[in-house]
Amino acid sequence: MGDDGGRIDEARHGLALLNFDSERCNERSALVLLALVGLTQSMPWAEATNPRLRTVEIMDWLRIEYGRDYKPNTRETIRRQTLHQFVDAGLVALNPDDPQRPINSPKTCYQIEASALKLLRQFGSDVDLSDQLVAYLDELPGLRAAYEQARELDQIQVTLPDGSAVRLTPGGQHVLLKSMVEEFCSRFTPGGHVLYVGDAGKDDPIFDADGLAALGITLDKHGKLPDLIVYLPDRDWLVMMEAVSSHGPVDAKRHRELQELFGGTSPGLVYVSCFPSRAEMRKYLSEIAWETDVWCADNPTHLIHFNGERFLGPYDRTRAS
Repeated sequence: MGDDGGRIDEARHGLALLNFDSERCNERSALVLLALVGLTQSMPWAEATNPRLRTVEIMDWLRIEYGRDYKPNTRETIRRQTLHQFVDAGLVALNPDDPQRPINSPKTCYQIEASALKLLRQFGSDVDLSDQLVAYLDELPGLRAAYEQARELDQIQVTLPDGSAVRLTPGGQHVLLKSMVEEFCSRFTPGGHVLYVGDAGKDDPIFDADGLAALGITLDKHGKLPDLIVYLPDRDWLVMMEAVSSHGPVDAKRHRELQELFGGTSPGLVYVSCFPSRAEMRKYLSEIAWETDVWCADNPTHLIHFNGERFLGPYDRTRAS
């Protein structure tokens, strides 16, 4: 395999020239950059390319070409601590083949921006990069602004029960989440207060910490929360909804998790699994927990009650799932 230290040092130096901080100039980030430009130890920078790669493909490539066997549980570190910042800085494009793809899709991919690739191909040559670096960094704010504007246009506008509007990053699950807020809540939780709306594409989801604290709830907004949390003050219910398009419904395991997570609060707990369609629901029928409810966006005026003893209401928390 040979000594790869020199090539990694070159990548670290390049990231430093591009004004990345120390965390984005460490070995992990340098290796991710090398994967994104397809640069093996023997290739010159002039042969850099910009393939579209998923995180798992980056990890596979690094294992083969650089002998770095990153474990599966480090994938999230690579995504959150390197790729996310590369995207924010305009070095890398997120899902350039399909901007509507949800961030948590297994097909999510990354690609070095064309202007950055042109600059990176000059690394290791005799060319004085000073002027090119200055020009690239001068143009970068405009490139980033254009990219952010395009992403903003693609976002999904959602009207909350109180009439205010929020925007979600594009993606299949968020289309369902929009229906949950606008269709389910208007019918089944009128007067409800939205306390949390999950958005995997944003660092800061819609999170009413004060509203939760008033109910005696303190949560980590980056923890394993339901996709939508609504409080009904007139009934003192906390309605927790899961969008079943990229993960499963409220099954027995998830039911216990949510009971434990919200066990210290006084409102009655209501659990709802939300599906885009009844056809999708049928795939999960054997998994859905008893004493929960099901809602399908293609039949928005109806609920399905698993046990049928309550109509969208809480059960005794001491009862077994």
